[in-house]
Amino acid sequence: MSGLSILNVDAVRAAPLSHEPYRYALADGVLKAEAIDEIRRDFPDIGKPGYLTVDEVALKGRFKALIDELESDAFSKILGDKFGVDLVSCPRLTTIMKRSQLKYGSIHTDGPSKVLTLLVYMNDAWDAPAAGRLRVLYDGKNYAPFAVEVPPTMGTMFAFLRADNSWHGHEPFEGERRVVQVAWLKDAAELERKKKRNRTAQFLKGIFGR
Repeated sequence: MSGLSILNVDAVRAAPLSHEPYRYALADGVLKAEAIDEIRRDFPDIGKPGYLTVDEVALKGRFKALIDELESDAFSKILGDKFGVDLVSCPRLTTIMKRSQLKYGSIHTDGPSKVLTLLVYMNDAWDAPAAGRLRVLYDGKNYAPFAVEVPPTMGTMFAFLRADNSWHGHEPFEGERRVVQVAWLKDAAELERKKKRNRTAQFLKGIFGR
């Protein structure tokens, strides 16, 4: 038994593993239906735009329990087995976003310090036809063509192994876009560097705004 009561590990295990243009998995229903109302209720009341680390956010209730499960060795083992990598030994950096700005979503691969990145979306609906929908891309310049487009709706999971060609991004969107991101990193020193950099970025936003 995994001991995970909020994450639907069957949905994670059943998600197809794609290999082109890089290795990724897309699944829906990764949050158990009976937990969704409480997760929605306990989602942090974040006023700042962008990603904040869990150290910068007041976590409570079922949402805190969800973060604990996402960061657990049990879940790292499940996800690592799926991708064929050891994630249990990797430090984890978890960040949370509630509000997106138009400057977010530019095409990138993630840095080489990351082994795997996981996104779990928590929006009840998504009416924007393209904006804010993450795309798996073939190069660093074009939003189209794309291999797959990820709907950022409640319980949708997207995970990918970082590679030199793991291009992804979304067309600009401004507004509420709830998502939790977990990154498995190569070493603990990199984890501390990323936390410090994120705190500095949020501090500067507080001074200079956008």
